[in-house]
Amino acid sequence: MTCMTAAQSTSPADRPQLSLRERKKIKTREAIRRATYELVREQGYDATTIDQIAERAEVSPSTVFRYFPTKEDIVLTDEYDPLLLEELRARPADEPWPDSVRHMLREAVRTGVEEDAEVARLRTRLMVEVPAVRSRMMQSMSVTGRVLCSAIGERTGRDPGGLEVRVTAMALVGALMETTLYWAENGHRDDFPDLVDRALEVLQRGLPRLDS
Repeated sequence: MTCMTAAQSTSPADRPQLSLRERKKIKTREAIRRATYELVREQGYDATTIDQIAERAEVSPSTVFRYFPTKEDIVLTDEYDPLLLEELRARPADEPWPDSVRHMLREAVRTGVEEDAEVARLRTRLMVEVPAVRSRMMQSMSVTGRVLCSAIGERTGRDPGGLEVRVTAMALVGALMETTLYWAENGHRDDFPDLVDRALEVLQRGLPRLDS
């Protein structure tokens, strides 16, 4: 999920323990991301090369490409899309599905910003300023859209591949993408979860009328 992370609905003790191999993979991915963010802050995105990232992260360039197909993916990729469905499943069964989805997305973006506000601002600023990052973001958001299709289908009993579900999911994805860009374009002044809530309100209730 390119512009947010998902709030975890179970405690670490409740989760299966990761294997040593999985822990090493996560550590490597984090090292590559950390190196990228450091270099981008120091010299800008365009000047940062894969070779520099690899050297800073103490891995080979081929390792960087094995984890992230493009430099843009380092900025955009996270591990949290699968947790969206988990978070939705944790909501009360009798809760209206729009309320469940709204809670899930609001908590996801709040967690993402609170975990590392500086990185969240850097990532979203690059989405606005770097055309290649913005283009890749639009491609990667389709992955989040498919996750939302599964979540909505499971919650409503509808076919996840049905037109209505797909339109609903991609409307949510579009709202999140535009809210992310709006937040960055306006200097990150507003509270991002509040902006997401405003966007979801528009989707649910329609465009509010202007005061006469």
